[in-house]
Amino acid sequence: MKKLINIGLILFLFLTYSANAQIKVACIGNSITYGSGIENREVFSYPAQLQVMLGDKWEVSNFGVSGATMLKNGNKPYWKEKKFQEALDYKPDVVIIKLGTNDTKPYNWKFGNEYESDYQAMIDTLLATSNPVIFLCKPVPAYEVNFDIRGEVVENELLPVIERLAGRNGISCIDLFTPFEKLEVLFPDKIHPNAHGAALMAGIISRSLLEAQQDILLNTMR
Repeated sequence: MKKLINIGLILFLFLTYSANAQIKVACIGNSITYGSGIENREVFSYPAQLQVMLGDKWEVSNFGVSGATMLKNGNKPYWKEKKFQEALDYKPDVVIIKLGTNDTKPYNWKFGNEYESDYQAMIDTLLATSNPVIFLCKPVPAYEVNFDIRGEVVENELLPVIERLAGRNGISCIDLFTPFEKLEVLFPDKIHPNAHGAALMAGIISRSLLEAQQDILLNTMR
């Protein structure tokens, strides 16, 4: 009887929380997250479109920084950006990480052997701050060498590391690479998506978040 009462209480609290709470989502990333190149990015960047898709029970915030790297020794480490501290202070329930594209630049990737450990350090830092549910994103393809970004490094170096980190940490990995492999038309400068590309990104990410919504809510109650 006591066990049934406890289960009922947990269910009641879960349903009450689900009905009233907003799930806070922090989108950490570079210019692709920020929405560079997208006219009216405040409406059409992927985080803005993700907010519309998820609805008012979710609160999505864009912490993207153009040019940012995951590498602490990169030319513009996300670690040193004001947006990173803002993301930590936000105390999100969910974090979406999409960093790595700028790390492929030759003057950054000379420190490529540090990418995995720096990425792990960011995961650990986020978990220690607000214990969010974290989603790692495989970067979209880079179709040409532009802004010194190299597509072969994205595909051959970043993707395996991100998969490995997701598996090691037991967290979800969202594939934004494969769905875009033949959609170069959505990337006017071969690196940044247009509004339609950002919408597709948001759709892929929203499905992952909605599928995990129950686990996310349970995690927020701990």
